[in-house]
Amino acid sequence: MKKIVVLGAAESGVGAAILAQKQGFEVFVSDRSSIRENYKQMLDSHHIRWEEQQHTESEILTADEVVKSPGIPKEAPIVRKIAEKGIPVISEIEFAGRYTQSKMVCITGSNGKTTTTSLIYHIFRNAGYDVGLAGNIGHSLALQVAEDPHPIYVIELSSFQLDDIYRFKADIAVLLNITPDHLDRYEGKMENYAASKMRITQNQAEGDAFIYWADDPVIQEQLKRHNIQAIAYPFSELKKTGTIAYIDNGQYTIERPSPFTMPQGELSLRGKHNIYNSLAAGLAAKVAGISNETIRKSLSSFEGVEHRLEYVCTKNGVEYINDSKATNVDACWYALESMTRPTILILGGLDKGNDYSTILPLVREKCVALVFLGVDNRKLHDNFDGLGITIADTHAMTDCMKACQELAQPGQTVLLSPCCASFDLFKNMEDRGEQFKAWARNI
Repeated sequence: MKKIVVLGAAESGVGAAILAQKQGFEVFVSDRSSIRENYKQMLDSHHIRWEEQQHTESEILTADEVVKSPGIPKEAPIVRKIAEKGIPVISEIEFAGRYTQSKMVCITGSNGKTTTTSLIYHIFRNAGYDVGLAGNIGHSLALQVAEDPHPIYVIELSSFQLDDIYRFKADIAVLLNITPDHLDRYEGKMENYAASKMRITQNQAEGDAFIYWADDPVIQEQLKRHNIQAIAYPFSELKKTGTIAYIDNGQYTIERPSPFTMPQGELSLRGKHNIYNSLAAGLAAKVAGISNETIRKSLSSFEGVEHRLEYVCTKNGVEYINDSKATNVDACWYALESMTRPTILILGGLDKGNDYSTILPLVREKCVALVFLGVDNRKLHDNFDGLGITIADTHAMTDCMKACQELAQPGQTVLLSPCCASFDLFKNMEDRGEQFKAWARNI
C-alpha cells in the first residue's frame, strides 16, 4: 500500500487526507501548529493518523508522495528534506483532480479572486447547475470529490496552490490581473510570481477557454512567453481592438461566444475593480452556455463578498467599511479609488514586501487621517509620515477603533483596507474583519 503524507491539517489538508484514504492509501497527517478541534474530529471519525506541533521525520520521509498545504513555503526545513529524498510534493488541488472528471472553472489573480469566484458560482447556481465552490473559499475540493461530488467546480486558486499543480487542468481559466503580492515567497522577484499565476493555463487544450484582462501589462508580457492552446477571451474596461468584453457607452457588452448586453447601471457591484470582476464572470457564464436572462438577473442580484468593501454601518454620521481582504497594495488602491467621502484609512499588519508608492497619490487625495494597526508599523511611518496627514499609531483593534472615533467627523468614512496580511495580530483576515465590524457596530 502506497503512503500519502499530508502536511498541514486545515481545510485543504484534511480534505486531501480523507480522499487519500478513500482511494486506498495509507495516510498520515502532520501539522507543525495546533490542529483545530473540528479538523481533529474529522480525522478521528475517518480513523486517520495525525500529529500536531511537530513533524516526525520517520513518518514523513517514508511517504511515496506528499500533499502540502499552500501556506507552507518550499523553504520550510521539512519540505527541504522531502525534496532531498526525491519525494514528489503536490497540492490538494492536484491530488483531487486525479479522481474526478468534473468540469473545472478556475479563477486566479492578485485581486478580485473571491468576488469573481463567488459571482460565477452565483450565476451557475441560478442557472440550475449542480456546482461546488472550492479552493480558497468553500469546502476543500478533495473533500467534495470524496464525499459530495459535483459535475462542475468553481475554484479560487492562489499562486501558492498553483505552484504545486502539474497535470490538473482548468476547462475555463480566468486570470484577473497580476500585481505585486507575496513577493516574500518568490525571492522578491515579480517575474517568479507572474509565472506562478500563468500556471492556471498549463495543460489547457484547444477546446478550453482562457479569460483574461487585456489591459494588464504584466499579463500581456507573460502571454509572449507562453504558448497557450485555449480559446482566448480577453476583456477590458473600454472597447478596443482585440477585446471581446467591455463597457461601451454605458453598456456592459460581451461579443462572443454569443452577444450579450445590459446597462452598466444595473450591475449590482460598484467600483472600477468590479467592472473587471463582472466582465470576467459574465464571460465564464457565456462560455458555459448559460442564458442571457440568467446572466442578467445574476449580475443584478449578487450581494458581494464579506470582508471586501463590505458596508458595516453608519454611526454618528460616520460610515464604516470593512475591506479586510485587501491584503496587498493594489487591493487598497481599488478601495480608495471607490471612496466618495473624506476617509480615515486603517493600514498595517504583516508586510509582504509591499511598495506603497502606488497608493500615495490616492492617499493624498482621499484621506484625512491614517491609523496604523500592526505589531511593527515602522515601514508605514517611513512611507506615509511625510504626507502631512494626521497619523495614529496603534497595536490592537481596541486602540485602533478608539483612534478612529476620535478622528472621524460626520460625513466621513472609516475604511479598513490594510494592504497587509493579518497574522501579526489576528488569527486570519476574517478575524480582523469581524473584530472591526463588532467594534463599529458597538460604537
